[in-house]
Amino acid sequence: MKILFFGRGVIGTQYAWAFENAGHTVEFYVREGRKAQYGSHVNLEIWDARRSKKDRLVKEKWPIVTHEEISKNHDYDLIFMSVNPEQVSSAVKYLAPRVGNATVLFFNNFWQDPQSAVQPIPLSQIVYGFPGAGGGFEGNTLYGGLYRTVQFGTFEPEPTKRDLEVRRLFVGAGFKIMVQKDVKSWLWNHFAFNAAMEVEVLKSGSFEKVISSREALDGLGRNLKEMIPVLKAKGSKLDFLTKVLSGLPPKVVGFLMSHVVFSPKSMPYALVAHNHFKVGYAVQEIITDARKYGIKAPRLYDVESFITEQ
Repeated sequence: MKILFFGRGVIGTQYAWAFENAGHTVEFYVREGRKAQYGSHVNLEIWDARRSKKDRLVKEKWPIVTHEEISKNHDYDLIFMSVNPEQVSSAVKYLAPRVGNATVLFFNNFWQDPQSAVQPIPLSQIVYGFPGAGGGFEGNTLYGGLYRTVQFGTFEPEPTKRDLEVRRLFVGAGFKIMVQKDVKSWLWNHFAFNAAMEVEVLKSGSFEKVISSREALDGLGRNLKEMIPVLKAKGSKLDFLTKVLSGLPPKVVGFLMSHVVFSPKSMPYALVAHNHFKVGYAVQEIITDARKYGIKAPRLYDVESFITEQ
């Protein structure tokens, strides 16, 4: 496949590296001026969970190809769109007249209706998924990691030909596919979990401080519990993780998060610690819906002033 990655972000860069190693052609579209800023390579320091434990750490100076324009007559088979949720609208607006016959992979954390969000790109050309990767850039060095599992889903009764082609692409590169029957609810549950962590980041100042603090991780469970009525009001089903984290006592959630999920030497800890994503948008999205549905969410409302200061 010939694949174009929309932006040179943390997620896209790691999957681009994986796909190139699997024999595919990968290129990046970047905004005007970014080609010179990013240069011709990325320094990778990533954990690759597809490999055996002793070989997982990859350190590599990886050459990349970037473009500041997408030709309407391009020959890309797949356009990989993994951007921040607040960037989806502008990405779709730019891509719509330039899609051609390419499949567009919607690989984003998202709170609104994903089918409405991608229009006017034809729905028949969209594939919905969610990455298993994370990390962050420090200058031109990407400290990140790839998990083996990737999530996919469809709004059709059966996977389309494009769905199956993209899934084969990931399987061929060594990833394991997990299919979500209700992809919209899955996206909304994951968005809520991320926003629950962002509330604590707004208070403390960084992701690293949150995952290093039992008190902050206790707060994550409390935040998620406040979001459950909003999820239900939107018509979302609660997934297993949301039910567990919102149902357990907050101190138990904090204990599990600090000792199991984010233990200091774990891969999840390392990935989140390097995350320098500007928080606030996700929290504001949920606050807006909480007010819309008349739902009390005092922990969320308490950090709203921090969002406007970002």
